Amino acid sequence: MPEPRTWQLTACSAVLGLALAAGAATAAGPWDNGQRTAERARAAAATPTGGVHHAPPAAPPRPAPAPTAPGVLRALGARGAAQGTAPAGDFAAVLVPLLADPGLGPLRTASVVDATTGKQLYGEGATTPMTPASTIKIATSVAVLSALGPDHRIATTAVASPDGRTVTLVGGGDPTLDRARLEALATGTARALKARGVTAVRLAYDTSLYQGPALHPIGPDQNIAPVSALMLDEGRLDGSHSGIAPRASDPAGDAATAFADLLAEAGTKVKGAPAPGRAPKDPKAAEAAPLARTESAPLSALVERTLTNSDNDLAEALARQTALARQQPASFAGAGKAVRDELAALGLPTAGARFADGSGLSRADRLSAALLTGLLTRAADPARPALRPALTGLPVGGFSGTLKSRFDTGPALGGAGLVRAKTGTLKGVNTLAGTVVTADGRLLAFAFLAGRTDSPYEAQPALDRLSAALAPQGGATPNLP
Repeated sequence: MPEPRTWQLTACSAVLGLALAAGAATAAGPWDNGQRTAERARAAAATPTGGVHHAPPAAPPRPAPAPTAPGVLRALGARGAAQGTAPAGDFAAVLVPLLADPGLGPLRTASVVDATTGKQLYGEGATTPMTPASTIKIATSVAVLSALGPDHRIATTAVASPDGRTVTLVGGGDPTLDRARLEALATGTARALKARGVTAVRLAYDTSLYQGPALHPIGPDQNIAPVSALMLDEGRLDGSHSGIAPRASDPAGDAATAFADLLAEAGTKVKGAPAPGRAPKDPKAAEAAPLARTESAPLSALVERTLTNSDNDLAEALARQTALARQQPASFAGAGKAVRDELAALGLPTAGARFADGSGLSRADRLSAALLTGLLTRAADPARPALRPALTGLPVGGFSGTLKSRFDTGPALGGAGLVRAKTGTLKGVNTLAGTVVTADGRLLAFAFLAGRTDSPYEAQPALDRLSAALAPQGGATPNLP
């Protein structure tokens, strides 16, 4: 994934923890003027023709979101109106009828808070733990950013034995490692070997950084590869970069085989087939100095990718990075404990929470709506700029990521371009958690969780209508004093 430009990273650290000034929010919102104009034109043109046999008219091309455009950013903490919150009854009048939608099933919880003050504006079973599905990725993202910081990068290295006759490819837990970076690593390794007078080696690969089972409890699945400290392109076999895909059964072995081929192309002969092994240790150091290394994009970019695309492989890797930072085993269990401990250290309400994985594929996961809005509020805190990518990575309603094809009809249309949220979908589970900037420039955080739903085609529009009702174009937004 390309590294963000300097101005983008700077902007990410200064955006969305604020309530934008009322005039700026009305004219431009959290993006640049051209983006907001395009969003309004897109929303106006998306009226359905009606009739079950008729598709809606083709929408105008959707511009790429520009959530971190610097032209409209304001200093964190800026307010366009006096501090305060709307009476809870105002929100109840709007949200209660929408929460009663039968498409949401018999189990539903909700939390809406002012992200600047942390004050709850509406709650319905807000502290009740529910299966969060992929909204748990917000928790995974906040935890890893808190534990390691947004600039941390994940390294993959090549280490030589003392005699230089064996090279070990050491996985550091970077599922975004691609062929271009692996080729650069092979070229650097071959160059270093040549300087030592070595032209032929045996190749081992070390995945010992991770512990416990590699296979997610859901079993072999196109939603996630076996969780390994060493993999190439997330173990994807079809050249895709997001979504479901056929996956390698042995991603580490496949990555090592590709590395062997690239070493040969770079001039170093590899004897035999790559084999699992451990990197040699330097008795005078914690680990042997690498011949060459390649590093991932910074965590800020990895978190944004995780949230925008709902990337399961990357989410599990980020959870394990949190485990390593907190000196826990890099396993499903160790990562779950580490994430929970990191969030508790941030003062978040973790009672009843369970982190069976980092991606939300497990039905054993439990989060409350209050914890989700608490996570978003922490990420919006001006005193915690390191957590900001947990907001800037959220998909934009109607425009990007897992929300690209939503918010395009009916009452939910008002949320197009205004709602930023993480989706969650399992059979019988549908969730949505994110942020909305109100007409007077306040940032609201919301979380809506539904269980025992009959169909995502009924539940998702119902969730979209709930979040759109908070947006200034939602038509029934409570007035904030």
